[in-house]
Amino acid sequence: MARRLLRLLLTILVAYVVALCIIRMFESRFIFFPNDPGRLEGDWNPSGLPVENVWLKTADGVKLHAWWIGADGAAFTFLAFHGNAGNIADRADIYRFLHELPASVLAIEYRGYGRSEGSPSETGLYRDAEAGYSYLTRDKSIDPREIISYGQSLGTGVAAHLAAERRVGGVVLEAPFPSLSAMAQKVFWFLPGANLLVWRQFDTARRLKSINAPLLVVHCTRDPVIPPEMGERVFAAAPGPKSILRIDGDCHEEAALISPQPYRDRLRAFLNEIASHSAPRQN
Repeated sequence: MARRLLRLLLTILVAYVVALCIIRMFESRFIFFPNDPGRLEGDWNPSGLPVENVWLKTADGVKLHAWWIGADGAAFTFLAFHGNAGNIADRADIYRFLHELPASVLAIEYRGYGRSEGSPSETGLYRDAEAGYSYLTRDKSIDPREIISYGQSLGTGVAAHLAAERRVGGVVLEAPFPSLSAMAQKVFWFLPGANLLVWRQFDTARRLKSINAPLLVVHCTRDPVIPPEMGERVFAAAPGPKSILRIDGDCHEEAALISPQPYRDRLRAFLNEIASHSAPRQN
């Protein structure tokens, strides 16, 4: 009986170690989904949206595709980082929503996604964000105080990292998560310690401590992908100034589509607050 129990425990231990090794070996495939549902699916010529295709070069030489959607006279520009699956073409309606605020939008396509070259990685996505920021500040001569680092889902980690490293006017995080480790605990709940394999990766909660810009967190109350309590944890970790918009509904990155008016009103108020704080004082 003791031998059988020992064999069972050894079998469980071996299976556990093998599972962790598989997760580690195929870590990138568990994190990034550039081909879901299809790498080039979506509307690449969205009606009524003044999309300009631009190509950026990252610090490590990767060629990225992006959409520049300019708005004449707009006071702010959203540097947009989308969620995990799909590409920028899948988010045309989101960019239309932002453009109509009004605001300009630079939608970055991550390496390995859509028409961009390369393969995705955490460090790579951060370099992609830097390339977008450089394009806005150097090529478009946009004041950093007029840039809003805007991320959805996976993109919230990218947006937070950029805002911790570069000056921006504000940060908007829709459906954020505290860290990849926190997400691993949720997904691989049956494998204790799996979260340690991605320790400190996409660590938004830690990055927030280095951000000086105003923050707006947006989260659907019944998010099927990232539980709303994770958004609450992100909000709690931020030092402020900060605010949160809770969208009542079943949605993940679609808050602007299922509840456009409350989202639009809050975004406009958020941008007005930034504008009033950054306006030069009158002597």
